[in-house]
Amino acid sequence: MQRESVFALRGVTLRHGPVVVLDEVYARIPPAACTAVVGRSGAGKSRLLRLLVRLDDPGTGEITFCGSPLAAYDVLDLRRRVQLVAQQPVILTDSVAEEISFGCPDLTRARLSGLLERVGLAPSFRDRATPGLSGGEAQRVCLARALALEPEVLLLDEPTASLDAASADAIEHTVRDLVESGGTVVLVSHNTAQVERVADQVIVLEHGRVLATGRPGDVEYPQAAS
Repeated sequence: MQRESVFALRGVTLRHGPVVVLDEVYARIPPAACTAVVGRSGAGKSRLLRLLVRLDDPGTGEITFCGSPLAAYDVLDLRRRVQLVAQQPVILTDSVAEEISFGCPDLTRARLSGLLERVGLAPSFRDRATPGLSGGEAQRVCLARALALEPEVLLLDEPTASLDAASADAIEHTVRDLVESGGTVVLVSHNTAQVERVADQVIVLEHGRVLATGRPGDVEYPQAAS
């Protein structure tokens, strides 16, 4: 029997100093689906993703993962099962091959090449040094690094914002392939057309609150999310 939700947020509030970033959020992330989180800048989208890997913890409310309280999981185990690819890429090593293999030291050369192709990079890219990568290249390398771990859930924060059309198309195909193989994706995007193409569910945030939840095309998007 399929789980009703991978993540469930119940009355979640998050403050940053005196500012309420997320305010009484109730939301469910279904399994084997892509959920897009949309909203104007400052609505709390990225902070919601950070909560799901415990880079932040809520002040009040509860988050569950696979039916158990999120806080009950070992953080390192959680972050292998749930991979976050942030909008600002974090590079940890000096070469692309080392970077993608960071959590998988036994990664074969063939597997490495396949991961690069999945994110729209040529297999020969594995021989590049990471210093000097463009922002878009670095973000795709970080995505390949996350995919190497074969996570149950992939969290993507504006993954195609700095990419050309062909590269963005490759990332969208990767998202749908993951979902069709039973994976779960949570995608933050300002690109309404992209949301329509890849998402199964949309959560609209406004001033830290859930304004609407529904299928793409059935909810009204904030004007700045287009």
